[in-house]
Amino acid sequence: MKGSKSVSIIGGADGPTSIFLAGKLKKKPWKERVRQCIYKFRRRRVKKSICASAHSLEEVVDYAMKKYCAVEIPKTQQKYIEQYASAKEGLIIKHRPQLLSGMGEIERPEVLNEETAREMFRQIQIRSELIAQIPDDEIAMDFHIYEIRTERGWMEMEIDYRWDIFGISYSGDKKSMKALKEIVKDLYLYYGVSDEDIKNETKRYSSLITMLSSK
Repeated sequence: MKGSKSVSIIGGADGPTSIFLAGKLKKKPWKERVRQCIYKFRRRRVKKSICASAHSLEEVVDYAMKKYCAVEIPKTQQKYIEQYASAKEGLIIKHRPQLLSGMGEIERPEVLNEETAREMFRQIQIRSELIAQIPDDEIAMDFHIYEIRTERGWMEMEIDYRWDIFGISYSGDKKSMKALKEIVKDLYLYYGVSDEDIKNETKRYSSLITMLSSK
């Protein structure tokens, strides 16, 4: 899609294969420093505005279906199969690393170059293949994907009711991205946080603050 971009926000499991490669560290330009200051200011303002009002994942899905015509993606679709495998991988790395024969955590090399990066990706691939062979009942899941489509964009909610995973990804052209982002904010606000989330600054709380602080 011409002019499109994609944003992915994970609210539940940690992504197992997200790696960012960078060159030598440079001092950030002043415009970037100004943007960071503005973002930090927005975060402080958002934190002050947050009130406890939490809903369950089941209630969020029902809300999305009624308000935005969300539909569930069949578990036979390739998209579901791939994202289920990714969610399973993240959960096993985080909660059952003993199943991975010492490969639960792959350290980032001290010197990052083409050779060390290639080796790191090789280890990640080996780990992924190992996880794919682990029976699903080793880490029981209740994983679902719900899709919302607009004229020029789409959105997916990745949810696991057993592990309290709530993730959203969306994509579209420049015009539809603005509308989609408002839907994302609405869904995160509806999901909300509890008094305990606010008190302990849980991941659910942090995800809400990050979403509401972004432009």
